[in-house]
Amino acid sequence: QLQLVESGGGLVQPGGSLRLSCAVSGFTLDLYAIGWFRQAPGKEREGVSCISRSSGSTKYTDSVKGRFSISRDNAKNTAYLQMNSLKPEDTAVYYCAAVGDFYHCSLTNYHGMDYWGKGTLVNVSS
Repeated sequence: QLQLVESGGGLVQPGGSLRLSCAVSGFTLDLYAIGWFRQAPGKEREGVSCISRSSGSTKYTDSVKGRFSISRDNAKNTAYLQMNSLKPEDTAVYYCAAVGDFYHCSLTNYHGMDYWGKGTLVNVSS
């Protein structure tokens, strides 16, 4: 059974940092590109970042460039999202998702992803 499980969310003050993890089971991580998406209350789900199977390619939405960093450890079947300099507008449920081809990991259209986790809540507040 294919499964993605996010962890690492929580309450953090503005300017703080969190590292999200996405642990996968039921498939080999190196066969899939991974994306991180988020959904704030009352808003559409949006793409945050994607990473290719070999980590050779990454992309970020403009609002997180220079603050967030995506990575993966295929040996551990885990992907990560390091989030620094967090802002209140980063508050959302964060989801990781998998897709076979990095090309289909779109930051503007999340419907192309094949498998999804259930999400972890990030709350940036003082």
